[in-house]
Amino acid sequence: MSKIDLKFAVIGCGRIAQRHAEHIQKVGRLQAVCDIVTEKADTLGEKYGSNIYYSLGELLESEKELDVVSICSPNGLHAAHAITALNAGIHVLCEKPMAITSYDCGEMIKTAEKNNKRLFVIKQNRFNPPVVAVKQAIDRGLLGKIYSIQLNCFWNRNEDYYKNSWKGTKELDGGTLFTQFSHFIDLLYWMIGDVKRASAFMGNFAHKQSIEFEDTGVVALEFNNGVLGTVNFTVNSYQKNMEGSIAIFAEKGTVKIGGQYLNELEYQCIEGYEIKDLPEGNKANNYGTYTGSMSNHDKVYENLADVLKNGASITTNSYEGLKTVEIIEKIYAAAQGR
Repeated sequence: MSKIDLKFAVIGCGRIAQRHAEHIQKVGRLQAVCDIVTEKADTLGEKYGSNIYYSLGELLESEKELDVVSICSPNGLHAAHAITALNAGIHVLCEKPMAITSYDCGEMIKTAEKNNKRLFVIKQNRFNPPVVAVKQAIDRGLLGKIYSIQLNCFWNRNEDYYKNSWKGTKELDGGTLFTQFSHFIDLLYWMIGDVKRASAFMGNFAHKQSIEFEDTGVVALEFNNGVLGTVNFTVNSYQKNMEGSIAIFAEKGTVKIGGQYLNELEYQCIEGYEIKDLPEGNKANNYGTYTGSMSNHDKVYENLADVLKNGASITTNSYEGLKTVEIIEKIYAAAQGR
């Protein structure tokens, strides 16, 4: 299978779709784009010489040789769009979060299995160099027994971010943990394991006019293996992002990954071991007035091509995407006293 043999379509032509389109060109061809906002579809399609559609049904009816559909639509539409593409016999790559209910995630997985198609989920923070190094140290047992983990997510999302957008709505966004911080919750699961129970307090302090859910939360977690965890998150950091960090306290070491988006190894003290010579990571996704997570979509697409061409292992499978959503649901249920 040559590079050009992989034919992609992108559903949803907003900001993150630009990143997808850029990296699709490195492993295949952007055959088609689709968005109900005609100007967005026109702009992206014309830039890459792609066929342009304004409905998913029209696209799937016309494009009979697609290999992969990349889902970049609003969170609440991920499941419907993915299931439709999978039922058309096409592999799917879904942006985070996989969906905004675990039920929908399960339906997506069942549909992929039924049609014998791959369902990839974007979790790009797993590729951040300090994250990779700490995960390897955990897997090698260098930290010994892990006692606790602390996750801090202190970002800024101002009124302009939510203005005239699906973001901030319960139906299409789902919540701050889904849109801003699901990558971080994924790392808790990836590094430590599944969550047994949660306690949480949440509030909307600065966005009462623009969003339908919390802008701040304080969470305590107990993992199935006995590890204790905390999550402190907000989108009220004044004017700009402050920090995205994970600190791990263990029998044989303490480490902290920090920076604005888990891009720096800020602290390490490990018995008989030192993490050295970390490669420089990719820059954060820059959206003008704010930044997102480190942009590792290149590695996601390299893995996708390797899986489809060579039968390699998926870096983030759909089951792991489901687990992230389950943990977020557990946190939100705890905050609502359920």
